[in-house]
Amino acid sequence: MSTRERPKQLLPLASERPLIVDTVERARVLVPDDRLRILAGQHLAEPFRSALDDLSAAAYWIEPEARGTCPVLAWAAREIHRRDPEAVMVSLHADHRVHSLPAFQTTIHAAAEIARRENVLVCVGAVPDRVETGFGHLERGEALETSGEVAAHRVKAFHEKPDAETARQYVAAGHLWNTGIFVWNVSTFLSELAEHAPEVSACLPLLEEGVDAFFDAVPVSVIDTALMERSQRVATVEALFAWDDVGSWEALSRSRPSDSDGNVLIGDAVTVEGNGNIVFADHGNVVLFGVDDLVVVRTREATLVMARERASQLKTLLTALEGSAE
Repeated sequence: MSTRERPKQLLPLASERPLIVDTVERARVLVPDDRLRILAGQHLAEPFRSALDDLSAAAYWIEPEARGTCPVLAWAAREIHRRDPEAVMVSLHADHRVHSLPAFQTTIHAAAEIARRENVLVCVGAVPDRVETGFGHLERGEALETSGEVAAHRVKAFHEKPDAETARQYVAAGHLWNTGIFVWNVSTFLSELAEHAPEVSACLPLLEEGVDAFFDAVPVSVIDTALMERSQRVATVEALFAWDDVGSWEALSRSRPSDSDGNVLIGDAVTVEGNGNIVFADHGNVVLFGVDDLVVVRTREATLVMARERASQLKTLLTALEGSAE
C-alpha cells in the first residue's frame, strides 16, 4: 500500500524492481545521466537517492512544496532553457509500465522530431487494448508527416476519464489513451505557457530570487488542464510500445505474472484453493485459503483486504478512513 513513508514509486509493481528504478532505466535509453533530472518532493528525495545510488546529487531537483504538475514542469523547462534554449524536454511519470525499451526509444525520438519541426507540445498516446474508465483519451485530428513508422497527428480534443459506455465509444472511434508522457521544445513550452497559463508563467521570474520564492507564489495547477487542453499547438504520436498506468492494485494483474489459478502473488504469499486473487506481501506472510477474487495488501503499517471488483474504488475507502480519523 502506497504511503508517504514508502510511496508506490519505491514498490516493485511493474517488475521485480521499484518503479522509480524502471523509470530511470527507461530515461537512460534516451539521454546520458548528466541530462537526466528527477523532480520530486522533499519526502521522496532520500528514498530515491537510496534506490538510485549511482546518480549524482545534481540529478535531483527537489520541490520545496507540491504545487501540481504544471508549476514543477514550468520550473524544469525554465532551468533547461537557461542551459540550452533549443533543448527538447521529455517528461516521464514514475508509475508507468512500458514494454519494450527499443520501441519506447523509437517512439520518443519520433515525438522529439515532431516537437522540433512543428513547434508543438507532444503527448504520447497509447492504443487501447481494453475499455478503460481510469484514463483520459486523445481524439486525433490532422495527420502529421513523420520520417519513420510512428504515426503522428494533431490533437483535436482531450477527453477526461469516461464512464464505461463512453469509453467503449472512444475505443470504437480510434481514440488513444493519454499516457501523460510529454515531449516538447522548451522554448515552445514556455511560449505556450505564457499565452495559456499566465498565472504560472508570471511567477517564473521569481526563480531569480530562488526556488522557494517561485513555489511560494505559484498557484496549484495540473499540466493537462492548465496548458495542454488550452493550447492549439498540441500533437500526439502513437506509441509503438505497450503501456499501462500502475495506478491501482488491479493493474498488477496486467504487469506481473499469475499462477495457474490466476493468482498474482508478490512477496511471501500463498493461496490454497483460491482463484483470481492479487496479493502484495511486503511485510510478513500472507496465506489465503478457499477464497477468490480478493485484493490483499500487507505492509508494516497496515493490512488491506477488499473485493477485487472494488479495487478501483480505493479512493472512496481512503476518504472514509480520513473522515473517521477526524
